[in-house]
Amino acid sequence: MLEAVKTTILVVSALFPIVNPLGGSPIFLALTREYTAPARRMLAQQIAVNSFILLIASFLTGTHVLAFFGISLPVVQVGGGLIVISTGWSLLKQKEEDDRGAAHREMDPQDIFRHAFYPLTLPLTVGPGSISVAITLGANAARPLPQNLPDIVGALIGSALIAVSVFLCYGFADRLARLLGATGMTVILRLSAFLLVCIGVQILWNGASVLLASLAK
Repeated sequence: MLEAVKTTILVVSALFPIVNPLGGSPIFLALTREYTAPARRMLAQQIAVNSFILLIASFLTGTHVLAFFGISLPVVQVGGGLIVISTGWSLLKQKEEDDRGAAHREMDPQDIFRHAFYPLTLPLTVGPGSISVAITLGANAARPLPQNLPDIVGALIGSALIAVSVFLCYGFADRLARLLGATGMTVILRLSAFLLVCIGVQILWNGASVLLASLAK
């Protein structure tokens, strides 16, 4: 039981700052502004479920999947970093008058789950940084059954807690918008988009530096 609690704390403390559902809520709201509040909460619930599945799958099987396809973790970081940079840049250069335009025309209110996985779950919520950390945590905790059962339980609980935080922050992002006002949300959206670009660059550099170091050997 104590081992499961330790793993839960480790998973939450390592992944929550990277997933950062509170920081991602303005971007989620900007991309779903044409949705009604109930539809947005339904979408937030689906994103939370997707995030839980993605995190726990990365923890349990990530290293095996990468090994099967012959893909190294730095390559995942480089590819994922490029996607994050692209997403953040498109939001950053989006003009004010386009806030209800280009980004939202892609979201069909009649099909609210069309973009639930990509891009709203991957890479905006659970990106390459979160996946790489989850894979690393899973690799460090890899032990034969039943010794690793507490680690699995802890990972399940920790991932569930993060998924709940995603639902709360995304599902009630409209209330945050009303609290901050249009100007405040615009400022937060721009800052979040800029930070998203910076995070993408950092993820890209983390992977590229390892690949470049391997060439120097």
